[in-house]
Amino acid sequence: MRRRRLIVTLSALAALLGFALFASWSIGSMAAAPTLSSVPTPLPPARDLMLTAGDGARVAATYWPGAKRDAPAVLLLQGNGASRLQTMDAAIWLSRQGYAAMTIDFRGHGESDARPHSFGLFESRDALAAVRWLKQGSGGAPVAAIGISLGGAAALIGDDGPLPVDALVLQAVYPDIRRAIRNRIASLTTAGPAWVLEPLLSLQSKPRFGVWPSRLSPIDAIRRYRGPVMVLGGAADSFTPPEESRALADAAPDPHWLWLFDGQDHAAMSDQSGPDYRRVLIEFLERTIGRPN
Repeated sequence: MRRRRLIVTLSALAALLGFALFASWSIGSMAAAPTLSSVPTPLPPARDLMLTAGDGARVAATYWPGAKRDAPAVLLLQGNGASRLQTMDAAIWLSRQGYAAMTIDFRGHGESDARPHSFGLFESRDALAAVRWLKQGSGGAPVAAIGISLGGAAALIGDDGPLPVDALVLQAVYPDIRRAIRNRIASLTTAGPAWVLEPLLSLQSKPRFGVWPSRLSPIDAIRRYRGPVMVLGGAADSFTPPEESRALADAAPDPHWLWLFDGQDHAAMSDQSGPDYRRVLIEFLERTIGRPN
């Protein structure tokens, strides 16, 4: 009798575990699924182009020339699930200040190749292709990158480390993938279930991308970056809480700065475009890569 009960109990636990693994894998597949969309053709002097990443992925981009050929350039990197449309207004504004500007669609986003999302790991190759294009076209002028959430991770966790840019703005960027997942689960449930469920999702990085979750860690990668860094965060961001933005800034070598925006959650920070934001941004760019005029 006891043996039969034990068999029934073990069978129920195995079924429960199997269901949990199936459900978590399905959720992971949805999170990694491409989110393609069309992007309106920009007005001149901007132009659309197609870049090729080091692994052959085709990356859609839009470029605004600077006030002069060797003007400093700014690469704008979108957040997860968005497209280069998210950063287009900022690019237009920067171009009006005289900077050259480029926005890109990461693989699996916008009008780029329909490849799975990898939370910054392989998207870093798309960002690197854009930096190289800007460097080549500007005669070696300084280049800064502004990375929003996913875009900030992609700027840091590439195959060869952080992007070779002259200045870096990290906007609502997660410190590591495990905390990012826990925070998002906790926002829907509570902290307890988030700690239990997170490993079922984060450990999928090994079969999906060939790396352990520890590889998806901007806070570790930022220690290898040698340029000036500005970390921007939202004081009301539950996905990337202010203490995590503060820790990311503290991990960056000097010089680095931190700016927290009152009342801003993750969505608001990802789409930030207000006057305070632009003031902080332009002051940082002028201080680090210079004025274009």
